[in-house]
Amino acid sequence: MRARELGAIVQAGQTVYTLTLNDPVWIRAYVAQPRLGRIKPGMSVKVTIDSMPRREYDGTVGFISPEAEFTPKTVQTEQVRDDLVYRIRVIATDPDNVFRQGMPVTVLIAATPTASR
Repeated sequence: MRARELGAIVQAGQTVYTLTLNDPVWIRAYVAQPRLGRIKPGMSVKVTIDSMPRREYDGTVGFISPEAEFTPKTVQTEQVRDDLVYRIRVIATDPDNVFRQGMPVTVLIAATPTASR
């Protein structure tokens, strides 16, 4: 995206262009500590967006942070805001070219059966 028009006078260090890499699509999501054991790198997930509520996109967990952090203010969860969460990166497919940088998404992780004793 061009931040300045052709012929504009700019100061040293000012942004002239902003580049966005949109292939592959990377999604930053957060997982509450009690649910962390259900997440593994390489596992398949589904991703939905508000503008296409009936459409699910495929994704894969690509990274799990080794360090906990507090829930960011921009994350809307049902959990208490001061719970520790772990950042994950989901690599999603976007065959419809509908994902946009900064848009909210929902990452759906399949429930795993509880082991019996």
